[in-house]
Amino acid sequence: MQYFPTPSETKSLSTKQLRESFLLTDIFQTGKLTLRLTDLDRAVIGGAVPLGEKLELENPPGLRADFFAQRREIGVLNIGGDGVVAVDGKEFAMVAHDVLYIGRGSRAVSFASASAALPARYYIISYPAHADYPTKLIRASETQANELGTMEKANRRQIRRYIHADGAKSSQLVMGVTLLEPGSVWNTMPAHTHSRRSEVYMYFGLPNDAMIVHLMGEPTELRPLIVRDGEVALSPGWSVHTGCGTSAYAFCWAMGGENQDYADMDPVAVEAML
Repeated sequence: MQYFPTPSETKSLSTKQLRESFLLTDIFQTGKLTLRLTDLDRAVIGGAVPLGEKLELENPPGLRADFFAQRREIGVLNIGGDGVVAVDGKEFAMVAHDVLYIGRGSRAVSFASASAALPARYYIISYPAHADYPTKLIRASETQANELGTMEKANRRQIRRYIHADGAKSSQLVMGVTLLEPGSVWNTMPAHTHSRRSEVYMYFGLPNDAMIVHLMGEPTELRPLIVRDGEVALSPGWSVHTGCGTSAYAFCWAMGGENQDYADMDPVAVEAML
């Protein structure tokens, strides 16, 4: 279980402590399924990179459940090669940037790659659920893309929403992908907080020699996290979540908490950030 410092404690953390508290690394391990339990709205975050054999979704003892999704819903994003996710015997073929919503009560979930030479890379995020919604595949080609930002401010980006109030229905999970245009490096700028829910960023599409400087913390007490490809930045409701990269990149954003209103946020002016 990953526990989080308070805002006042965060101000005095070393770089190592900050990374241990707010960053998940090594969730994409070849041939393995990795899960991390957190107390950030009880989110479970993980990755699966199957090779020749499928990987079964485990049921961590910390959930105190008969099976993983007994009281949970799951979002799965493929950021790798073609693959298949099976849910209670039904198979869903997924290509890069497809998302699968898995509803509460689903018992058997497994992950497979079409080719071990170019394996799928499944990003997994789960929140507690208090209602049943059907499992649904949302293809990247079917999502509506919203364009935000400008090239002059280096934040031109495309936002694709998958699991949300007007898309695939869920109990509390909201999930999507942001793609930065070539030449743009800033995400979520101007920044914001939303105290009614937490947010999780999984950065991907970064070259090996690139990085993200992810800014977190209270708006007047910003702290940097250096983030690499496939790493996950965790943001409590009191923290901003914005970043700048050394190249263009993409990230999956997912939220859970008190409501599902995508526009429910508290803006932070650039001049107010310290």
